[in-house]
Amino acid sequence: MYTASFLQDPDFIRSLYIVAFIFFIVGLHLLNHPRTARRGNRVAAVGMAVAVIATLLIESVGDYGLIALGVAIGTAVGIPAARSVKMTAMPQMVALFNGVGGGAVALISWVEYREALGSGGNPELDALIPILFAAIIGSVSFWGSNIAFGKLQEILPGRPIQLPGQQFINIGLLAVCVGCAVAIASGTESEGLFIVILVAAAILGNMFVLPIGGADMPVVISLLNAFTGLSAAAAGLALDNVALIVAGMLVGASGSILTMLMAEAMNRSILNIFKGGFGGGGTAPGAGGDGEERPVRSTDPADVAIQLAYARRVVVAPGYGLAVAQAQHTVRELADALEKRGVEVRYAIHPVAGRMPGHMNVLLAEADVPYDHLKEMDEINPEFPQTDVALVIGANDVTNPAARDVADSPIYGMPILDVDKAASVIVLKRSMNTGFAGIDNPLFYADNTSLLFGDAKASVQKVLKAVEDL
Repeated sequence: MYTASFLQDPDFIRSLYIVAFIFFIVGLHLLNHPRTARRGNRVAAVGMAVAVIATLLIESVGDYGLIALGVAIGTAVGIPAARSVKMTAMPQMVALFNGVGGGAVALISWVEYREALGSGGNPELDALIPILFAAIIGSVSFWGSNIAFGKLQEILPGRPIQLPGQQFINIGLLAVCVGCAVAIASGTESEGLFIVILVAAAILGNMFVLPIGGADMPVVISLLNAFTGLSAAAAGLALDNVALIVAGMLVGASGSILTMLMAEAMNRSILNIFKGGFGGGGTAPGAGGDGEERPVRSTDPADVAIQLAYARRVVVAPGYGLAVAQAQHTVRELADALEKRGVEVRYAIHPVAGRMPGHMNVLLAEADVPYDHLKEMDEINPEFPQTDVALVIGANDVTNPAARDVADSPIYGMPILDVDKAASVIVLKRSMNTGFAGIDNPLFYADNTSLLFGDAKASVQKVLKAVEDL
């Protein structure tokens, strides 16, 4: 009896929450570097386990059978999904998991409001306002994340999709959400109005993301992730649950910081992305090019091998094409073969290479590429003029000189890898299709550029064999 009383003591539960928060913060800190990222995930997972146990110890928590069923279903779905997803599909998975969080918060808000009405009326304002906020933001995050998933998975077109009067529709939906929330907060007791809020926010989530082009999807996912965290924190305020408040704020804050960093790396303003979502333009295009046919200089694996083998310094610029082809291990083998011949090999990592920050770092770390060989954009760019060969593997937009030289380009001002300043540039591409931003790349037509067409992994394997045969 004493043990049960101690375990359910509010001070003991708060102590467990504090332990969980420490694990969360340490886990986030460890995620700063690929070498410690896995350990950071494990530490944060332990923290979440502690938080869940602490919540289950709360005396008012009941129906453990239903909770166990939910945990079992979530485990059965989540573990296989996480283990089977490829690194190339990681942004889509992040969008889906983020959306599930937002949807859960919206449903919790609805349930809390229904229970309050059944108990005698609207909750007190200190609980009601967070419930309304969580319902709106959670619903927007859930449905918006689904649209982002569809664009990244290419179920939906990556280009901006706008309806006539999009701006007025979205502003109207937002006005409905805010108006109904104000009416409820002013004393109106109506579950119908609450459902209208959820439905209007759901439509707004879809309509907000549809007009945003595929090139901005990584920023949008990060923004929606921040929304989910903030809605979870609001739900924590309504439920008086410290774990939800702190965890939600950590997610909201980190997601907001990541959104700003990504927008800066892509030279996109958060305001412009919001304007695009409300039909105001300003988003990068998602598909299509200028249709211009210009001559390019193609090459073959033997010629590439000669250039690489007799170079003094080679810089590899990886991109999404490398991830799709799963060529990271073969690229490391090629680098090993070149280093045996005395060639210095480094890797130029753009902040948004791939489709999310850290994508290339994780792939190359998986292939046992030494961490000190991975160079961030600001560190490697001054070294390109002294580089003999820049080997671009599946990267497009992040190496596009138009971002630096063409004032009317949609990506003008976006920081890029200055691969065009190397003595020789070799680009491995499957075809002449445009990148995620949907625009042509002048790099491919430059006098010092040669293109090796084909699957990235197969092409690197051929080049590796040619190097070994020299």
